[in-house]
Amino acid sequence: MSRRTEPEALAYLQRVKASYQNFIKINYEGAAKDCKTCPAAGVCCTDEHFVNVQVTRLEAVAIRETLKRTPRLTEAERRAVYGRARETVERYGLRVAGDTFAQTYACPLFETGVGCLVHRRAKPAPCIQHACYEHWEDLPPVRLQARTEHRIERLNHEVYANAWAWLPIPLWLCLVDPESDGRELERLAREWSLRPKKGGSNDAHHAQKSAAHRWPNLPRIKQSFPQNFPQAHQR
Repeated sequence: MSRRTEPEALAYLQRVKASYQNFIKINYEGAAKDCKTCPAAGVCCTDEHFVNVQVTRLEAVAIRETLKRTPRLTEAERRAVYGRARETVERYGLRVAGDTFAQTYACPLFETGVGCLVHRRAKPAPCIQHACYEHWEDLPPVRLQARTEHRIERLNHEVYANAWAWLPIPLWLCLVDPESDGRELERLAREWSLRPKKGGSNDAHHAQKSAAHRWPNLPRIKQSFPQNFPQAHQR
């Protein structure tokens, strides 16, 4: 497998997410309810019984860099995000071990009156996929999310080899907190690096399984992959 530097992978990740986000917006979001007029705005991000979004190490770095660079946050507001992440980990008992997809939480990246703080540059794939649709047939097929996450997995392998994992957003925010000493992430990276290397078919299976775990209430829509889905970032 080819290798990339972290900055190279972050730039590529942003292009992958942008293509995916634009494709969903153009082809599916027209049939969804407008979040701006939702009477319960933000509930899909803060419902502690529903949200179980997982991200990878590279995505966590992208989130950290987005929070660092966004001009709409003061330093105190940035630190508040990491503070919320730590409180979330403690409140919901989020753990690195076990079935992490079974753990739910209220997302610390949601800001009342603003929305998702990383919406344009580092939004997780399940959040891009999700919206409120009236009819099941209007939902984007989970194959789109699985394919995007497969690309994200490959990028993580190219940068970190096996030293990464899918974890809840609050856990990753704590691990990549710029004010942390980094020891816990180093320890976990050593643990993860000892795992057997996964093959491509296992990666594809994991991505498909991950999509099902994230949104268990959505139907598994069986249809062929849309021919007009962006191919620019395939390798």
